[in-house]
Amino acid sequence: MESAIIAVFVLGYLAITLEHNLKIDKLIPALAMMAICWAFIAFGIEDFQNWFDSGAHDLVDGFKDLPVNAPHGEDSKMHWMEGTLLHHLGKTAEILVFLLGAMTIVEIIDYFNGFATIKSFIKTRSKKRVLWIFGFLAFILSAIIDNLTATIVLISILQKIISDRNIRIWYAGLIIIAANAGGAWSPIGDVTTTMLWIGDKVSTGKLFGYLFVPSLLCMVVPTFIASFLKPFQGNLPDEEEGVESNKQHRFGPTMLYLGLSAIIFVPIFKVVTHLPPYVGMMLSLSVVGIFAEIYSNSKFTMAAIGANEGHDSEAGSVHHSPVHHSLSKIELPSILFFLGILMAVAALESLGLLFGFADWLKDATPQLGTEMHAGGVSDLVVMALGVGSAVIDNVPLVAASLGMFTEPLDHELWHFIAFAAGTGGSMLIIGSAAGVVAMGMEKIDFFWYFKKISWLAFIGFIVGSAAFMIMRTLF
Repeated sequence: MESAIIAVFVLGYLAITLEHNLKIDKLIPALAMMAICWAFIAFGIEDFQNWFDSGAHDLVDGFKDLPVNAPHGEDSKMHWMEGTLLHHLGKTAEILVFLLGAMTIVEIIDYFNGFATIKSFIKTRSKKRVLWIFGFLAFILSAIIDNLTATIVLISILQKIISDRNIRIWYAGLIIIAANAGGAWSPIGDVTTTMLWIGDKVSTGKLFGYLFVPSLLCMVVPTFIASFLKPFQGNLPDEEEGVESNKQHRFGPTMLYLGLSAIIFVPIFKVVTHLPPYVGMMLSLSVVGIFAEIYSNSKFTMAAIGANEGHDSEAGSVHHSPVHHSLSKIELPSILFFLGILMAVAALESLGLLFGFADWLKDATPQLGTEMHAGGVSDLVVMALGVGSAVIDNVPLVAASLGMFTEPLDHELWHFIAFAAGTGGSMLIIGSAAGVVAMGMEKIDFFWYFKKISWLAFIGFIVGSAAFMIMRTLF
């Protein structure tokens, strides 16, 4: 049965990576893979010899001798399966609720056209200066509102500044590199980093200390090299300001600063209260929601009363509710995809397969270069994980590493995994959420990105990895 479960996982994963070829949304195989894997575990629970206790991070002693069922309160295989399933669902729900809150806050900011404030800062027409501005914006914004959202925001702004798509896609390629680099050093900047943070593998302070400089170099070096390339020489053609681009809600800047501050508050809330991050995110969302409703009522009263004359006032209020509007625009398919893939990986972890693979990896891997002291895992293994995240989605790779390794909080292994998985995905356009969304927004060709951008991302990844190996000696 274990072989069947592994086969289901491999086939499901293959369907996820071939999403664009099969023309089937990746959330479908992810959800199917999750359900089938756990169904197979339920059917074959009697024959399984091992079970992994996620709480103790070790195999359950004497699991093979336990009865399939037992009176309430006594140990049994079904008891362990039900408890483990509930445990993983709870851990996964923490991540999903956190992401829902963050996405909603960002959509509320966008409802008030708050991101137009960022556009108003860009005055220059120099291609090189615009490249550096967008590079640093992507690096900083992705650390605050996550790399996926930062990419969407910046490419949307880019589309209003540059009409020539052939120029825009070059900027989009460098934005992907910068956004993924920025997301690596923040606990809320990338889904994989958030997973490690919520899983108590990394802390905010140590994450910043270990990864800020490597991540900065991972962005700066490719951007510096790209600034000498032909597409970034000279000036951008002047664009005529359209009526739409001049529209900005009067509360836009206020909501931008309030929303970003609310998201930044979440790590502080966790440190002070020791509560899970999703609790702080819900508090932040409630505060932003209160101001959004107040400002929206002002907007409705002053600007829309004439337009809604003769309509039911209650219906009009619902229509203009920024919270309702924002909730309707969040990326629910992404949330369901994370649910499917995380719970599918949890199935492999529960059978002890990832635990066994980690032990094999530690024994079989040549100890080349600097080693992770406690785990004995070669740096090359973690870098290979980073390269692999360009081909395979980094979420399941990091989810697998959570079940494979048992190093304590803030061990350098977890920080290197956060960096490698977060920035390695930039090497292929399908290797990160930021790349996939940019591919969709600008219709960027896979092979164009591979020829023009991948080598820059690879250089940044290598330079950042080398910088990390130096930085960890200081902590």
